[in-house]
Amino acid sequence: MKPLMELTIPYNSATTCLYPKPPLTPQISTLHHPFNPSKQRRKTTTSQLQTPAGLTASLPSPTIPSHKVTVHDRQRGVVHQFTVPEDQYILHTAEAQDISLPFACRHGCCTSCAVRVKSGELRQPEALGISSELKAKGYALLCVGFPSSDLEVETQDEDEVYWLQFGRYFARGPIDRDDYALELAMADE
Repeated sequence: MKPLMELTIPYNSATTCLYPKPPLTPQISTLHHPFNPSKQRRKTTTSQLQTPAGLTASLPSPTIPSHKVTVHDRQRGVVHQFTVPEDQYILHTAEAQDISLPFACRHGCCTSCAVRVKSGELRQPEALGISSELKAKGYALLCVGFPSSDLEVETQDEDEVYWLQFGRYFARGPIDRDDYALELAMADE
């Protein structure tokens, strides 16, 4: 097996503005054969931006404002209240606090975690699963939503939101959902 190659960008006055000069760090040996435990493995470190999941959610930064989020879970008949920093996704923070909320894709592409905002504001720049028309009517996705103020939301039935979004395109009425195909698709992930 060939050794791993490193990309080196020469440092000169022309590249100064494009590529700042890297700080001097000690060389780290790399793993040349991944299956040979006698070889020294590459040293790994956690950067300041990469924190373990849930750590920042349970210990909010004093410089980042946090907001109280209240979720009325209609399907389960439960009300959850928890605090979410402005720079954290609502769903991820809830999970870090052992609060179970509906979700599927976690990428803002479906309507499983859809809610209707009762009061407050949230940002959802990555919410592709709902149209701008639905966003204007107060719908949001918790998996990619950031609180901008104290917030009160109510979970929605996924099929209702899907119908509101795409129903006008289906002339014959609602489409029967194939749960078996959905299970197969989710198993591939």
